[in-house]
Amino acid sequence: MDTTSSINIHRVRSHVAPIAKLAAPIVALFLCATAWPASAESEAGNRAPELPSPACDSLNVPDGYQVSLHAYALGVQIYQWDGAKWVFVAPAAGLYADPCYEGQIGIHYAGPTWEANDGSRVVGTRLAGCTPNRGAIPWLKLGAASNSGHGRFERVTFIQRVNTIGGTAPAEAGLFVGDEARVPYTAEYYFYRASKP
Repeated sequence: MDTTSSINIHRVRSHVAPIAKLAAPIVALFLCATAWPASAESEAGNRAPELPSPACDSLNVPDGYQVSLHAYALGVQIYQWDGAKWVFVAPAAGLYADPCYEGQIGIHYAGPTWEANDGSRVVGTRLAGCTPNRGAIPWLKLGAASNSGHGRFERVTFIQRVNTIGGTAPAEAGLFVGDEARVPYTAEYYFYRASKP
């Protein structure tokens, strides 16, 4: 699956993210490779994330819904300089079955859209957000605006983005109008469906 056609941007120059923004994902990968127990995902996979309260209470999903999928994202947040500020364009990330970023199960791109390897898709719309960690993009609750295909994302109703690292717009100005920055980020996504009666 090719995300570049979905993003549809003329790439002129990419900003290199500061070392500090790259360090956290690199350290996380190293620690994951040495310390992640194989059974941890099966034990925690269908549990909702712990949210900082009261700062992120707005991200709670209503009763009657349960986690159907927990995925780990590794990619970039794309910004474009408009002459006065950086404007968010789209994400471009892989979705993985575990925090070591192995077993790719889909992609995440403009929309925002999540697309599984089975061809099913969900497009989200932002409902709420909070920023528990300075220097990282917000945690979000999104509602499904549309679903397509049969598979993992067919009946998704809510999505949470949590435990974000990086992804914020550059602090320095762009060099010209249309300049592009691709800022590395990681996050966890929780997908919810209506609970079975």
